[in-house]
Amino acid sequence: MKQIGVWMDKKEAHVVSVSEGKTEMKNLASDLEFFNPKGGSRSKTRWGPQQVVHDSRYTERENHQLREYYDTLARELKDAEAIVLYGPAGTKADFKKRLDEAHPDIGMKVRDVLTADSMTPNQVKALILGYFES
Repeated sequence: MKQIGVWMDKKEAHVVSVSEGKTEMKNLASDLEFFNPKGGSRSKTRWGPQQVVHDSRYTERENHQLREYYDTLARELKDAEAIVLYGPAGTKADFKKRLDEAHPDIGMKVRDVLTADSMTPNQVKALILGYFES
């Protein structure tokens, strides 16, 4: 029985596989670009028009990159029989939602979606091993 635990945020994911007493850990980077758009500019004339920054362009690009990250991560989970997701923010819940929509065969294998702070790789490994041992 192959059990997989994933600790994830927007930057990276730590995938821990537990199978027949063997533990394997893999790190996946998201390759997500973090944008910091600067504000628009004001006209030289009084009460003139403003140049507006189009935030929707940046958010749509981020959403597209997140979907690619989630699909790459889903390919890593296809052989799992039981999955648990950990993470410090809403990324884990968004990933679960993406699994349910685009990869329902993998989404139904998710046992839990739990909150966990930022951790070192060894702490992630211990957390996931502890979950599957109980």
